Amino acid sequence: MALGPRLDLRQSQSLVMTPQLQQAIKLLALSNLEIETFIGEALEANPLLEAGQVSREDSGDAPASEVPPEPATADDLIRAGAGEADAPLDLDPTALDTDRDTGDWSANDFGGGAGEAPDLENRSDDAVSLAMHLEAQVGSVAHDPQVAFVMRHIIGMLDEAGYLTASMRDLASDLGLPIAEVEQALDLVQMLEPTGVGARSLSECLALQAKEADRYDPCMQVLIDNLELVAKGAFAHLRRICGVDEEDLVDMLGELRSYDPRPGLQLGGSTSAAVVPDILLTTGRDGGWDIRLNEDTLPRLVVNRSYYLEVRGGCTSKEARGWLSEKLADANWLIKALDQRQKTILKVAAEIVKQQDGFFRRGVSELRPLTLAKVAEAIEMHESTVSRVTSNKYLHCERGTFELKYFFTSGVGGGADGEGASAEAVKARIKALTDAEDPAKILSDDTLVDMLKAEGLDLARRTVAKYREAIGIGSSVQRRRAKKLAAMG
Repeated sequence: MALGPRLDLRQSQSLVMTPQLQQAIKLLALSNLEIETFIGEALEANPLLEAGQVSREDSGDAPASEVPPEPATADDLIRAGAGEADAPLDLDPTALDTDRDTGDWSANDFGGGAGEAPDLENRSDDAVSLAMHLEAQVGSVAHDPQVAFVMRHIIGMLDEAGYLTASMRDLASDLGLPIAEVEQALDLVQMLEPTGVGARSLSECLALQAKEADRYDPCMQVLIDNLELVAKGAFAHLRRICGVDEEDLVDMLGELRSYDPRPGLQLGGSTSAAVVPDILLTTGRDGGWDIRLNEDTLPRLVVNRSYYLEVRGGCTSKEARGWLSEKLADANWLIKALDQRQKTILKVAAEIVKQQDGFFRRGVSELRPLTLAKVAEAIEMHESTVSRVTSNKYLHCERGTFELKYFFTSGVGGGADGEGASAEAVKARIKALTDAEDPAKILSDDTLVDMLKAEGLDLARRTVAKYREAIGIGSSVQRRRAKKLAAMG
């Protein structure tokens, strides 16, 4: 075989993230109020942009059964390779194509936990979201554009508490990358603040915080690896396997309980501003649903063509003309990107309304189990896109204002249809049964289990007790005592 230099041509694909494409992905995760701030900054930075009037047509009115055709998503752009073009995407009108369970112990025994049903009326609108907070730190730890992109993809998959529920294998498959590269990006995400985000389990979350506090010695590692024994109160066993005395174990447990099992919930303001919905849902004339974006929080951008022509006439140098063309391209692209964002949000919201039609008509007892993957499959979008769209977005209907994430809940109980009921529906049913109980015959958890089973919900006693406590309903002993006192009063 002859040895010598030769020239070969090889074809390969690579993902190139332009600033415009990164911006399109970021826009999906922003709420309407955050978009308003973003637009304000864009107006200051680009003299060719100006705020226009919002009309009902511009806001994107769409019945749940009639979604705008073929809306674009950032994922569509990535798959189409639009991010590889050097020219701004807006120059081509077709560039924007159509388009934990962490255990009872974590929730009850740690100081950093939060309730399962936050009061939406007291949630802050101007708070920085977890995704925004983490993405702002990406540049400080990732210097490779592809690593940074994978980190942002992982951040988009985190739940509200900061946990990563997707598997490494699924993420690697979605991105077309080796698992090792995805794990490398996850390691960097886990270096971000607040410490503990990006964990795949409660034990990993606590281990990250112990390492940050320089307390992750072999004894603490054994303790964190055996959280089920902590939940059972098997302290004698824990002392033996950790190799510590009682005083050291008490100190370790105190340290453990100082960690936050849900670090993602740290993000958010302390003010009590009412939530402003991004999506409005009303009953249509034909008995269906009308969905539209909230016009009051959705400014409209237009290009000031007359100013552009005036400035262009005075551009005598090549540099000035290039700068003006760049600003025009940026303005056109941003307007198209915002329009596609609206269509994408409406398409996702319409599918959620379609899936949860029973809830909107009859209440929480009709809330169905629903996952991001199910919605993504139905509307032919990527799961991470749906995750971004449903982050920090609120829907207002006749029943109140709800975060879009509220409508995603796992199935429990194994109902007659095989998919079970949602956790929220089970909680609502438990509350209804206890509210209607005879003060002389208080329902025990075992009795509640039997009653729910008779209704087709096969739940363990421990699960019933967990849901009962989560909605603030006391034990049968506590309820019996409270109702006796109420009768005496």
